[in-house]
Amino acid sequence: MTFAFNDAAAARVAASDAVREAAEQGAELLKLWPLTEAMHMDNDAKYGENLQVRLTRAAARIMTGEDVTVPDAEFVYEGADTIPGRPQDLVDALLAANDAYDGLSDFSETGDPQLVVEAADHLRAGWSDDVTAKVTAILNDVEAAVQAGSLPGAEASAAGAASVDAVAARFADALMVCDALLAAVGEDPKSALPVLLVVNELREQISVPRIALSDDQVDGLLKARAAAGDDADARLDATVAFVAPLAAAEWDKHREDVLWDPAAAKKKAKEEDEKRNKEALAAKFAHIKDDPNKEHVEL
Repeated sequence: MTFAFNDAAAARVAASDAVREAAEQGAELLKLWPLTEAMHMDNDAKYGENLQVRLTRAAARIMTGEDVTVPDAEFVYEGADTIPGRPQDLVDALLAANDAYDGLSDFSETGDPQLVVEAADHLRAGWSDDVTAKVTAILNDVEAAVQAGSLPGAEASAAGAASVDAVAARFADALMVCDALLAAVGEDPKSALPVLLVVNELREQISVPRIALSDDQVDGLLKARAAAGDDADARLDATVAFVAPLAAAEWDKHREDVLWDPAAAKKKAKEEDEKRNKEALAAKFAHIKDDPNKEHVEL
């Protein structure tokens, strides 16, 4: 199975309202770079750690069918290989998901599809030799296009990396690759897990911010594509319609996380508490009327 970008389809996806709205959020996020303030760099690092926790938790929930919690995922991310009172299979799934995530971290630099095959093994994806061959062929074709600078919208991207048009063009490219890979692996959520991780690495490679899908959202995406039937364009449209709003929300959150100022947040929370207390006090005594015959005292 080979893959080639369809310029007309890419332009249609990039021009869609959902992608344009996401691109607006993506452009605002990318305009923060290069980060220069230590606080912003620390915030971005924390966002990245949280993103890995969210993605590995979702993967472990899909792999096991268990109720993997955020604390479970955090403990394993921080180095735990057992969790008292929790099933070991759950912990092993989180360990495997982190191995897959870490192992794919070089993909944005190398474009090596073998990293994706290894991640699929970690994630219990159950890919057949045929699926592995299809995924490898697609990724090789995409990497060749990336290296040749022949992605659709490359001219717009070169003109302004953080413009809405540029982000929309690159995001459309990533969505098309995601859709093609999902078509290759089938509709089992486990089979899809490596795809969602490697597409994040592709986004990194072409300067599109990463996103995260929960286990329920992965299931929702696959069901939306299945409901679209066998028509390739309809399935692509379903992928775009489902993923783009999630990307918009994710990129808005990422920007807020980077700009978060703990001192300002503490001050704002204190002001809001004082306002609520005053309103509650006023409501408590609202029934008490002033005595109209009370002597006025000049202060």
